Amino acid sequence: MDKKDIKNLKRRYLIWLYKATKEALDKIERKFTQLDIDKFILKELKAKDKEKRAEKFIAEFQAHILSKEMDGIGLKYEGRQLKPGYYFLDLKLRTIEKTIAKELGKKTLEEIKALYEKEMTERILKNTEHK
Repeated sequence: MDKKDIKNLKRRYLIWLYKATKEALDKIERKFTQLDIDKFILKELKAKDKEKRAEKFIAEFQAHILSKEMDGIGLKYEGRQLKPGYYFLDLKLRTIEKTIAKELGKKTLEEIKALYEKEMTERILKNTEHK
């Protein structure tokens, strides 16, 4: 194998490692980012439903938000401390990013992050069935 082949193997491995770790961390973090949005939407829905015609649905949405919040807390925290598994994923992702920058350069790290974001957005847009 020549140097280019070795570099390509390293690049693919680092991309895979970044993707797998980022997905695992995002699975937890998205609960919290969604909560910010959901709480705003809930507030707006309550304000706009002056006739209380959607009250049942708004209450269901509010219960869904509370459930999501409890799930997120359970995945991320153990009491007031980060769960060791979450803490490890966060450390691992930061270390993978540092390794990519060292092995392939900061520009490549930014490219890999952009590829990941594009892939996740495409998955959402291609998904026609809500699960």
